[in-house]
Amino acid sequence: MIDFADARRKMVDSQLRPVDVTNFDLLTAMLEIPRECFVPADKAATAYLDRDVPVVEAAGTPGRCLLKPAVIAHLVQAVRPTRHDRALVVGCGTGYAAAVLARLVGAVVALEQDADLVARAREALAVVGAASVVRVVSGPLAAGWTAGAPYDVIVVNGAIEVEPAALLGQLADGGRLVAIRSKGAGNSGSGVVYQLNRGDVGAVPTFEAAAPVLPGFEKPAAFVF
Repeated sequence: MIDFADARRKMVDSQLRPVDVTNFDLLTAMLEIPRECFVPADKAATAYLDRDVPVVEAAGTPGRCLLKPAVIAHLVQAVRPTRHDRALVVGCGTGYAAAVLARLVGAVVALEQDADLVARAREALAVVGAASVVRVVSGPLAAGWTAGAPYDVIVVNGAIEVEPAALLGQLADGGRLVAIRSKGAGNSGSGVVYQLNRGDVGAVPTFEAAAPVLPGFEKPAAFVF
């Protein structure tokens, strides 16, 4: 039988600390939140490995996955969350990133467009005691969730190939948005933090990461004669 508490300790010590994840509250959250609750039961044994875990598989598409621990940690750390922040997680999947962020901010809206994932996220968040902080909503990912805007923090839980224009429009002044900007081949990319200051948006690459492109953020197919 797997000792999941021990697996979490090893994850933090061998996957997060060595790659400059230094936010103490973030490390504590990932040490305590049972990641195995956010993957299908038959994949629980893989929940703490240094790799993405598929949660929805679809023929001919990248499917959806729970991103590897270090990628989620870098995404959350990059937006410098505070206790007073209101956050939006775009593409929440089964809810793990939202559960982690809920330990660091005041309130979280978790947006997902796949109906099955919405149901699974609500169930998992209730199991880990995060349902009172996280509100799971359903809608197109690229449109964001205007009903809860503006947000101090937006975490795009995956990669993008196009600028997240609608999401940037939902940031509060001083707000931060993080996403993995895809470089194309092999899902490689870099984490980019966008910040809104007095109407101007700046973008700064902060870490290297790989992730599947989220639905709605794909580059339009080029027309070929």
